[in-house]
Amino acid sequence: MSSFLAIDFETANNAADSACAVGLVRVEDGKIAREKAFLIRPPRPEFYFTHIHGLTWEDVAESPDFGALWPEIEPWLEGLDFLAAHNSGFDSRVLKNCCERYELNVPQTEFICTVQLARRMWEVRPTRLPNVAHFLGLELNHHNALSDSRACANIVIAAERDGWSFETGFANVGERYIAIDQL
Repeated sequence: MSSFLAIDFETANNAADSACAVGLVRVEDGKIAREKAFLIRPPRPEFYFTHIHGLTWEDVAESPDFGALWPEIEPWLEGLDFLAAHNSGFDSRVLKNCCERYELNVPQTEFICTVQLARRMWEVRPTRLPNVAHFLGLELNHHNALSDSRACANIVIAAERDGWSFETGFANVGERYIAIDQL
C-alpha cells in the first residue's frame, strides 16, 4: 500500500490562483491517517462560484492567503508516493499557480487522477465525483473540500484493495492484468 495525499481545491473564480479552500487527506498503508481543511483568502475578492461551494469573500476575508498558509500545508506533502485528485488537471493547476503566485517551490510529486482510475478500474461512467462515490458507497458532501478529498482518498484505497498498484501501474482485474498508466 502506498502513502499519498488526496487534495481538493475550491476556487473563487476562473483564475487558477483563486483557491478559497483546500481539503487534505493523508493516507498511509491503506488507511486515512489524518485530514484537514483550510479556508484560503484568494488574491482578489471576486467570487463567481459561490453557487457551487457556498463560500463568499466574507467567509475567507480573515483567512490566510496561500503563501501564509503554505507552512501548514507543506509538511503534508513529505514522504509521499503520489498526490491524488479527482480531475487532477484542475487541482494540479491550482496548486502550481498558487505556489507560483507566492514564489513557492512547486511540488514535483506525481498526481494520480481518480477520474481515470475509476474509469479504468471499474468502467464507471459518468465519472463525476458523485457518480464514483455512489458506485463505491462513499459518503459525499460535494464541493466541500474536505469531503471531496476524503472521497478521492477512498477511491484510491478501493482501487488498491482491488489490485491497483502505483508502483507497477497495473491492476489485477479478475484473471487479467490491465495497464493503468498516466492517470
